[in-house]
Amino acid sequence: MTAAARPRPTKLGAWKLAIRVPTLPAAMAPVFVGTGVAIQRDAFDLLPALAALLGALLLQVGANFANDVFDYRKGTDTKDRLGPPRATQMGFLSQREVFTGMWLAFAAAFAIGIYLVYVGGWPIVAVGLSSIAAAIIYTGGPWPIGYHALGDLFTFVFFGLAAVVGTYYVQAGNAPAIAWLAAVPLGCTVTMILVINNLRDIPTDSRTGKTTLGVVMGDRGTRTWYLFLLAVAYVSAIATWAAGASPFVLLVLGSLWWARGPVAAIRGGTAGGALNPILKATARFHLVFGLLFAIGLALG
Repeated sequence: MTAAARPRPTKLGAWKLAIRVPTLPAAMAPVFVGTGVAIQRDAFDLLPALAALLGALLLQVGANFANDVFDYRKGTDTKDRLGPPRATQMGFLSQREVFTGMWLAFAAAFAIGIYLVYVGGWPIVAVGLSSIAAAIIYTGGPWPIGYHALGDLFTFVFFGLAAVVGTYYVQAGNAPAIAWLAAVPLGCTVTMILVINNLRDIPTDSRTGKTTLGVVMGDRGTRTWYLFLLAVAYVSAIATWAAGASPFVLLVLGSLWWARGPVAAIRGGTAGGALNPILKATARFHLVFGLLFAIGLALG
């Protein structure tokens, strides 16, 4: 749909579109799990946990702004785009406005990071700065990692491992094996969100020269990759029980109810714009999975 065909939103509505609110669970769920591990190990600290949550949300918003403007600049977001509309591509916000929003979001995340460095020490500097840098070079710079089939790895590492372990670290001051193991399933479920996005955009990405892992693997391989990540998420979550967590982690199996729709769509061949509701459903599943897993860990 072109900018002329879509009713122009208010300025507030345009910023809401650029923030991409449905993606925010991607940042929230790993923080919940890291905090669940902290509760399990009697290391819970409210203020660092809240700061980690706010910092993660700001990083997600900054990354969304970066993707919005850089994808437009590189010609990836065109009138043929199948995904939800982008504010820059639709002309609702200027490139300058979105760039300003991006730097403000990262500056606010940096400010939160100063407090987290005070709490957690210098390792947080490395995690925070690398997260900001990765969010920018995901679609920006001369060699954007999201354009070279590295987006899935980036998402798994920064929105899975770093988010869960980092949240635990700022509360406890260490990073035990159980925190790393608990991060694996969240890395898988958050990557599943990106997989749906890449699956939907295989045709347009191929035409515009954006080489995602979806383009490399093709339609069938990408669908298999989605189901593989789902299976690994449940296996690794249950494995935390063997690693010392309580049987309450099995609460995570309750999230299977929210996985039914996306799995049926992936197996049934749903494609193109029809995957947009599946993208939202996968994000919802990721959040429910994280909440139930975090509760199970905390109850232990």
